[in-house]
Amino acid sequence: MKLLVALLLLSAIFAIAQPAPATDFDKLVDQFFDGYFSFNPTQGTAAGFHQYDTKLEDYSRKSVAAEIAFWREYRDRFAKVDGGSLSKEAQGDLALVSSTCDASLLELETIRMWERNPDRYSTGITNSIFVIMSRNFASHDERLKSVIARERQIPAVFQAARQNLKNVPKVYVEVALEQLPGIIRFFQNDVPKAFNKATDQTLLAEFKQSNAAVVESLKQHQVFLKTELLPKATGDYRIGAENFRKKLLYEEMVDIPLERVLEIGMADLKRNQDEFARISKFIDPTKTSQEVAQLVQKDHPTADQLIPTFRSQLAGMKSFIEKNKILTIPSEVPPIVQETPPFMRALSSASMDTPGPYEKVAKEAFFNITLPDPSWSKEQQESWLQGFNYGTINSTAIHEAYPGHYTQFLWVPMAPSKIRKLLGSGTNAEGWAHYTEEMMLDEGFGRAPGVSEGKDRKFMELRLGQLQDALLRNARYIVGLKMHTGQMTYEEGVKFFREQGYQTAAVSERETKRGTSDPTYLMYTLGKLQIMKLRHDMKQKMGDKFSLQQFHDDFLKQGFPPVKLIRRMMLGDDSPTL
Repeated sequence: MKLLVALLLLSAIFAIAQPAPATDFDKLVDQFFDGYFSFNPTQGTAAGFHQYDTKLEDYSRKSVAAEIAFWREYRDRFAKVDGGSLSKEAQGDLALVSSTCDASLLELETIRMWERNPDRYSTGITNSIFVIMSRNFASHDERLKSVIARERQIPAVFQAARQNLKNVPKVYVEVALEQLPGIIRFFQNDVPKAFNKATDQTLLAEFKQSNAAVVESLKQHQVFLKTELLPKATGDYRIGAENFRKKLLYEEMVDIPLERVLEIGMADLKRNQDEFARISKFIDPTKTSQEVAQLVQKDHPTADQLIPTFRSQLAGMKSFIEKNKILTIPSEVPPIVQETPPFMRALSSASMDTPGPYEKVAKEAFFNITLPDPSWSKEQQESWLQGFNYGTINSTAIHEAYPGHYTQFLWVPMAPSKIRKLLGSGTNAEGWAHYTEEMMLDEGFGRAPGVSEGKDRKFMELRLGQLQDALLRNARYIVGLKMHTGQMTYEEGVKFFREQGYQTAAVSERETKRGTSDPTYLMYTLGKLQIMKLRHDMKQKMGDKFSLQQFHDDFLKQGFPPVKLIRRMMLGDDSPTL
């Protein structure tokens, strides 16, 4: 007993004697996320914090002002943290959360998409319902109760939209109108179907009423966009060079001049075009690269076989990764391949929807594929399917599932801190997924055993598909940067995707449209190039001790912060990321 008391006293004295900056920092981080999710409850649900399930974002101007005050407060509070007293890992967390504060203030105060983009409202509320209905983290009745609570708050969202929207670019209204029919059908058909196993009759009656009110609000919003907003939509979608530079700095920790960013993108475009030309000559020496691209694009599944084709790809990819020690896959459970939800179809051809890092019950992930709209003409449907030729199906499955997004986000719950689990960057997440497309083929995926690359026509066609996707990302990089800095028009953007990115007409139009509201979708190529340089530099440092699997595992276990922070942890320095 005396020994126990002595040990307890010694522990107390030791605890008092030790500085506790990390604990104080952790408390500050918890307070930050409590505030963050109060403004972004849908993201709270998606992350796995279900105390937010009945709450909905307040889209009012008053709430925007309160959120700006929140970001300013925490930017200042994090600025006062003594970084020198933190661990190296926590120093990276501090840099990441501080940069996130700057990025959010730039968006809310300067770029102001809440004031300029009507799709933010209709897509936002749809996602708020989708994150509840898509995963069985609670009973049907319990989740339906949360849906009703959120739906009752939705009419106020569209009242806020009417008050907030001004100086709206025409293309933003067009995108919102393009999305709305699918969103209305989503509430009319998909949401009720998702809860057809609910048994509480009182809840079902309340849901019928709240859901009908949402549909009516959406229809009124559609009329408002068509008759009031579209005729006077003369705003400029361009964010300008200075805002573009700041977005890269705050969101991606990329601090090189935009002129150099553009040079890097153009050089990678040239590298991929040259490789495309080399392989095109192998496939058909009588045709130009664009003609070979058109030839390969015609080799695709029918619309009804598109999803089954994707499903058949996944098992072989997972087996190859494990057999060849590419990286560690933390789960045996594959993602569920399904059609893209209606509210995402206008701007997405394929995507991965993963469970949040704090989700304890509903662990399923969804690999979304956008099918051609049956209402389109045969020519439009064919053009869309050409974007899903067999080569690009292969690279898309790698990108979205193995070892791309799905695999990376299997690692995220094991990230070393709350910040690393919940905050990150596009250049890491999208850069990683894009990097894996090329890396997998470099490691021999899809190559016939015993056949050299130069004699394996099927493999060369896969390589061509990978390059076509790389050229798509190159075009995003250049078009986004040039459009938003005034160096390229929208029409020139469409032309660039088609002629320099070797994309179909349908894909070129959709991708350019996306770029108007997603300025920095250069993140795919930019992140990929940063990862490739990090791998090269790690090889130089490690020599014969370098292991590709160890490199990938060490990269993934960091979460998904900007590559600059991972580079600092893995190399131990702040050498250039590009």
